Amino acid sequence: MNNLKDKNVLVTGGAGFVGSHLIDLILKHESPKKVVAASNFFLGRMSNLKEASTFPNFKVERCELTDIEEVKDVVTNHSIDVVFNLAAIPLPTSLIKPEWSIRKNVDMTINVCQLLREQLFETLIQYSSSEALGTVRQLPMGNSHPSFPETPYAASKLATDHIALSYYNTYGSDIALIRPFNQYGPRQNANTYSALIPKIIKKMRNNEDVFVTGDGSQTRDFNFVKDTVDATLEIYKNPLTRGKITHVGTGVERSILSVAQKTAELMGYKKDFIFTEERIGDVKRHCADSLEAKETIGWEPKTSFEKGMEETVLWYNSNPDVFD
Repeated sequence: MNNLKDKNVLVTGGAGFVGSHLIDLILKHESPKKVVAASNFFLGRMSNLKEASTFPNFKVERCELTDIEEVKDVVTNHSIDVVFNLAAIPLPTSLIKPEWSIRKNVDMTINVCQLLREQLFETLIQYSSSEALGTVRQLPMGNSHPSFPETPYAASKLATDHIALSYYNTYGSDIALIRPFNQYGPRQNANTYSALIPKIIKKMRNNEDVFVTGDGSQTRDFNFVKDTVDATLEIYKNPLTRGKITHVGTGVERSILSVAQKTAELMGYKKDFIFTEERIGDVKRHCADSLEAKETIGWEPKTSFEKGMEETVLWYNSNPDVFD
């Protein structure tokens, strides 16, 4: 089994929602020599790194990851051993700027793969997305599920999956992929291009109307962020994951409407929801094959949806500045 003890670790997208939680976990429990967060701060926030910044072996690099020379400088200057590539332009952005989003996501992945092929670091853990699968064709959704990406973001993530796997297959590069299903929790982006739960919380805090697209029956498999980063480390540690995609989810479908209702319950929100037209490219159903991760890395989610939502709502209510 691999471990991060005395390793120099780079987390791209490290100032973002998931990246910052991954950094906290590594610093607290893995005894690395150094951890570097690289971000262009498109959506990332320095406040997400407040806890990490108390560690003397933590560094932040403002870096444009589509510029290979900038990435190379970070990797070489810090003698990086392991890269967790979480950098991505998110789905909502791709609906507005599709070509730009696709190019950015692809270029960022090509750059880290190229530096790995040049042996400037040892191991790459590449983040995928359940959106790459499209809406459900068969249950559960795992490696046997076909891919039908329905948005430019989803297409770009599927492309980056194949790019990373091609470097494993062609050059023998040490690469593993994690494909998490819909993540939620503290620090998720709450403003421009925000995700469902923080968007709803923000509106409910202001007692504004909450809009639900379609009839709200579309489903997602919601995975608490702290469980996702636990799985990420297990994927790094286990050599059986190399050259493979490990799907990470709870195996439970929840409708968008039920999530909005749970949020309203926790927020004390009393107004009726307003139903609007379906979002373009919105998948109808998502539900992970929860056995894949259990069989490969011995991982199962620890956090119930109810507990995760309570922690999430409490965090946003305790950190209102994230809505500024």
